[in-house]
Amino acid sequence: MIQFVLMVNRQGQTRLSRYYQSVALNRRAALEADVVRCCLSRKKDQCSFVEYKDFKLVYRQYAALYIVVGVTDSENELSIYELVHNFVEVLDKYFSRIMFNLDRVHVILDEMIQNGHIVETNKSRILAPLSAIDKMADS
Repeated sequence: MIQFVLMVNRQGQTRLSRYYQSVALNRRAALEADVVRCCLSRKKDQCSFVEYKDFKLVYRQYAALYIVVGVTDSENELSIYELVHNFVEVLDKYFSRIMFNLDRVHVILDEMIQNGHIVETNKSRILAPLSAIDKMADS
């Protein structure tokens, strides 16, 4: 099960966070800082799967952005690794080059993951709600 998704820049600043398990607000900042430090300190030739406390971290780097997913021990790391890549492809398809409207990124993530489980991977179906919203805004 997916516990959280983080999008972080190279400086370690969190750009997006979505939690699927209850984590107290005062603990989130410390957790994010520790997770980010753990992933950013790794070399490029090291594995993108990290054992961290009571869960695993799966991360990928895209240009200046890291996407980190915290999962339970029973989750398949390769499926999460591919989910991250699919997420980035969907973002690229929708935004083309530069990511604006963080609320749209949340919609995309919510279409893909609900309650910590992957529910959709088809790019067209993921983007359908945003396409409908965009059509309504244009008319």
